[in-house]
Order: sequence, then C-alpha cells, then structure tokens
Amino acid sequence: MRLLVLGGTKFLGRHAVDAALAAGNDVTLFTRGQTNPDLFPDAEHLRGDRDGDLRALEGRSWDGVLDTSGFVPRVVRQSAELLRDSVRRYVFVSSISVYDDFSAPVDESSRVARLEDPSSEEVLEHYGALKAACEEVVEEAYGDRSTRVRAGLIVGPYDATDRFAYWPRRIAAGGDVLCPGDPDAPVQFVDVRDLADWLVTLALEGPGGVFNATGPATPLSFAELLERARSAIGSDANLVWTDEQRILDADVRPWTELPLWLPGDEHAGMARADISRALAAGLVFRPLEETVADTFAWDRTVPGSRPTLRPEKEQEILAGA
Repeated sequence: MRLLVLGGTKFLGRHAVDAALAAGNDVTLFTRGQTNPDLFPDAEHLRGDRDGDLRALEGRSWDGVLDTSGFVPRVVRQSAELLRDSVRRYVFVSSISVYDDFSAPVDESSRVARLEDPSSEEVLEHYGALKAACEEVVEEAYGDRSTRVRAGLIVGPYDATDRFAYWPRRIAAGGDVLCPGDPDAPVQFVDVRDLADWLVTLALEGPGGVFNATGPATPLSFAELLERARSAIGSDANLVWTDEQRILDADVRPWTELPLWLPGDEHAGMARADISRALAAGLVFRPLEETVADTFAWDRTVPGSRPTLRPEKEQEILAGA
C-alpha cells in the first residue's frame, strides 16, 4: 500500500518509515530536506514546506497519510485540506498533553485544553492546547477517516531529549543512584517502535477515532522500572530512594533533570492514562527489557552532554540524605 509520511527522518517518523518499508509498503516522505536527508534511499522523497509550499503533494494520491510533525492548527489545516480527496485515511500524532487537568487519571473523554487566543502559535507555551486544536482540524476534514493518537512519553533509539535514556545510562554507571520520591509511583511511556508499527497500521487500515497511546499494558511502578532496568543491563547499582522535597530543595527540575519524575498531585494523572481503547485497537508492547537494552546501546553511540542531572549535583544530594 502507499503511505505518505509528513516528516519521517528524525525520531517517531523515522521508525514509522522503517516499519512501513519493512512491511513492503511504498513510502513517500514529505520534508524540507534538512534533517537526515540521506535516510531511506528506497523511499520517495518530496521536498517542500508544510507552511506554504505543498506543491509537491498536488495531484498525487496515497492510501494513508501519517502526520508526525503537526503542531499549529493553521499549518495542519493546509495539508489536511489539500489531501482530503487524495488519501483514504489521515492519522495525526497528537499528545497526552492535550488534557486540561492531570490531577486525576485521564481517558479520551477527559476535557482538553483550549487556547484563550485562537490565533496563538506559541508552541512551547501552549503545546497541549495547540495539539488539541490540530486534532479538531483533522477531524473536521476527515471525520471517521481520521485517527488522532494522543501519545504519551515516547522513548527509544534516536530520542534526543534524554527523557528515558538517562536511567539506563545512570544505572549502568553503578554506585548509589538518586531515585526521586515514591518508589510505588506509576510511570507510563511507549517504545517508539511499538507506537510506529501501530501508527502505520492505523494509517493504512484504521480504525478511526481518538486514542491515548502510552504503556505498558499493565501498571508499572517507578521502582519496578528501575529494578528491571538494572537486571537488563547487569548493573550492581544501588537505588537510593530519596524524599522528593529534598530533591526539589536542591533545585532539581522534575521530568527534565530526573526523567519520569512528577512530584506532587498536579500532574499525577499524566502517568495514569487509560489506554484500554488503544489496546483494543491493536497497540502492543515489546518487553521492557528490550526497550532498556536497545535505548542504552544507542545512547552509548551519542557524543556530547545531556540536559539531565549532573553527577556532581546528584552526589551532593545523596551526601546530604
């Protein structure tokens, strides 16, 4: 079948193209040609710009389109309307961040955030509300031919954010590992390859609708994640669970410096998203140990500094514990 990917050379899109080609599909990538332009020589590459230069897409047709790079509704509307009569299905990758209130678990019927100023395009400031507005654009154009996937934290090889790789890397280094807050706190994330496989299926076969897409299939605690990561890597690291207020007092930034850590109640529901609809629609997960091992193996090939917690700062906190 013929799949058009808007994006496709960086992280999620890269894995989706891999999955689609491996399944024997004909894949077309529409990009600006600025990121990894030499990837996928067996795919068709169209050049343009989502914001104002879609000429390369005119007069073409595909079975499905996978939109991994839409953040602003005005821009998403351009591709959605142009392709409305050229594709059978449109899959838009949204975000779990669309929800307005994370103080409790969320499902697909939970209230989404709204833009106070509908003309705003400040992605960093209004990421969730903009994604929700993009969803509305796609649903308006395609109806039940559209699928809106509210992805949680996406992890795995080629993730440049370090929002998961920190833990395998730190545990592999051994010694006392600073672990934040409640060891029984739930964590949720999805391996990029599992999400990518499912997105390709949705784009070519359906079903339509809106889905939370994170994992695993059964609840996972922070402690279980790190214990299983330690076993998968073969590390003798000592996990030191530390009062979260002590860590906050040391000016450690939750989520960015210590990934997966969501202190307090305001964001508790972000790691308690209901994914029953996605599971029923075919989303499946590989073993956690495979995600840990593959992410760690890839991370070891990446030079340079990381935005996560510095070893000196970690040791200062542990010394005062």
